[in-house]
Amino acid sequence: MDIINVIIQAVVQGLTEFLPVSSSGHLSVIQHITGYTGDNALILMIVLHLGTLVAVFAAFWKTIWGMIKEFFLTIGDIFTGKFSWKNMNSNRRMMFMVIIATLILVPVYFFKDFFTAREGDGDIIFEGLAFMFTAVLLFLSDKCHGTKTGEQMKVKDAITVGLFQCVALFPGVSRSGSTTAAGLFCGLNKSTAVSFAFVLGIPAILGGSVLELGDALQSDMQLDWVALGIGFVVSAIVGFLAIKLVKWLLEKDRFKIFGVYTALLGVLCVLGGVWENVSGVTIASLFGL
Repeated sequence: MDIINVIIQAVVQGLTEFLPVSSSGHLSVIQHITGYTGDNALILMIVLHLGTLVAVFAAFWKTIWGMIKEFFLTIGDIFTGKFSWKNMNSNRRMMFMVIIATLILVPVYFFKDFFTAREGDGDIIFEGLAFMFTAVLLFLSDKCHGTKTGEQMKVKDAITVGLFQCVALFPGVSRSGSTTAAGLFCGLNKSTAVSFAFVLGIPAILGGSVLELGDALQSDMQLDWVALGIGFVVSAIVGFLAIKLVKWLLEKDRFKIFGVYTALLGVLCVLGGVWENVSGVTIASLFGL
């Protein structure tokens, strides 16, 4: 693995996993331009996703630890007859909402190839359209000013966010952007929408990485552990900083900045894809790749 290429992809992954611009879409476009595909690309993507997972734990450790404690306390309350659905604190309700939203995603993973087939297919037009879809979500959610906290979340809110997370399996549709937007559409306040969206990403990122790891390990490729380690650390650090940036921009009502970016990127991808199909010349070849 080329170290510079790994670092570039790690920075892109760390930024785009949490900035509402789609990490899978960006990595798909970069790999399309550089021609960096195959088993090595799959392993690298898995490692970079795990690096961003560390970033989530670091940024939301209080909420995550509170949910873990509530999980075991809930089991105790159920066996002692003290459990009450109506009288749950914020962490306990958030825990249940994350479980419900994640369960929505589970059956979809059996059809994950339908969503991921556009990655590495030699065409970036689909990614461009998906970026535009993300832009629409971000522009619409920027006008939402909800007040609901974690303690006020309803099952329908979790289901709605979970459905949006399913759509985000398409490369170019931002998982963090779509789930945050869904939370805002449901009336959640900005802080709760961001926290729920990012914590919800833990089982999605972990589950997806485990499934992809099983496929990747079936090959006989040689792993460059130094390059993978560098990518892991860089994606974790950049991801942590990206989370802080998203929270700040959302509080300052500047979320639409990402809408402008994804809209422009979507147009460029569509135009680039059309040009490749018409001319028969790939963008990668223009850079000698």
